[in-house]
Amino acid sequence: MRMILFCLLTLSALPMHADTAPVRARDLGIPFDGIPGPLNAITDVAGVTVGHETIIRDLPDNRAVRTGVTAVLPRGRNSLALNVYAGWSLLNGNGEMTGTTWVEEGGFLEGPVMITNTHSVGAVHEGVIQWRVAQGGADDTGYYWSNPVVGETWDGHLNDINGLHVRPAHAAAALDKASSGAVAEGSVGGGTGMTCFDFKCGIGTASRVTDVNASSYTVGVLVQANFGSREELRIGGIPVGRQFSGDLIYSRIDPGAQMHSSLIVIVATDAPLLPYQLKRIARRVSLAMGVTGATGHNGSGDIFIAFSTANDEAARGLPDATIHSVPNGSMNPLFEATVHATEEAIINALVAGRDMTGDLGHYVRAIDHEKLQKILRQHGRLVEK
Repeated sequence: MRMILFCLLTLSALPMHADTAPVRARDLGIPFDGIPGPLNAITDVAGVTVGHETIIRDLPDNRAVRTGVTAVLPRGRNSLALNVYAGWSLLNGNGEMTGTTWVEEGGFLEGPVMITNTHSVGAVHEGVIQWRVAQGGADDTGYYWSNPVVGETWDGHLNDINGLHVRPAHAAAALDKASSGAVAEGSVGGGTGMTCFDFKCGIGTASRVTDVNASSYTVGVLVQANFGSREELRIGGIPVGRQFSGDLIYSRIDPGAQMHSSLIVIVATDAPLLPYQLKRIARRVSLAMGVTGATGHNGSGDIFIAFSTANDEAARGLPDATIHSVPNGSMNPLFEATVHATEEAIINALVAGRDMTGDLGHYVRAIDHEKLQKILRQHGRLVEK
């Protein structure tokens, strides 16, 4: 009997929806600009790998764990030995991304980018250092020097966030699981307990292929989406969120409280860009937020980092390294690719969401796919299959 009860509780905690197979925004006929890569994911940028560690547990006293860690490695397992040029930016700073001071100063991302919940940044930071040491091979100083980049968003509505359930080992597990290929979306990894536009949300990804001066480059984006109010939501240019205003979307401890909101975005590209140019790329993410209707709430931590997998000679520290870069005057296609891929990644995170019950019985509903399609069809914005 206990086993049956345990299974029922576990099933009720997991993301549920009318469909069980993964669904992406394009599967619903939602229109987007630009040409996606083969996977329409950040892993379309050669060498980039992504890993998730998802933690779902039910605890005594109606407490629940709905959280995790996501890892993005710019050069896969070679990320520790070969850095990448990087730049970062933000829209609103009520959040955290460690390691960005050195990214700003040195121009390199030295290792992975990690994402988790707000109160687990320290554990993940420690876990990355432990994982770094376990890989063997100290740096030139002999000390395995590490300054991890860890971003966060708040999942305290669905997750027992003050229970500090993410431990260093979970960060290592996400790193060990990192792989190329298709990327899981929605309630996985760091996105497990996240909401956006008052719907269940989480991890999303997308990519764009674009031409610059007769060369083809890929821009890939991964987001952890936990921002925006329902009334703001726009998809395909249509203010769809207002038409969900009568639906019971989520429960709160205090119905009058403001949900915490934040967005972490990682942009990868194989275009040869210098650190200041990657900072310019990162700034364009804010435009994609605006396309989805977000206005950058006071309580939102909207922090973005971009890196380039080109120019590996620079990372090797060669005294006579030859560095290449796209001219500033030719960057517009990359700006456009960043905005378009980020917009789609956010909507993918939203569409991938599934109904979830979490801490203290709180629940968040996923956006209704059929209703969303009906609204877009009414406005002539649905791509019919």
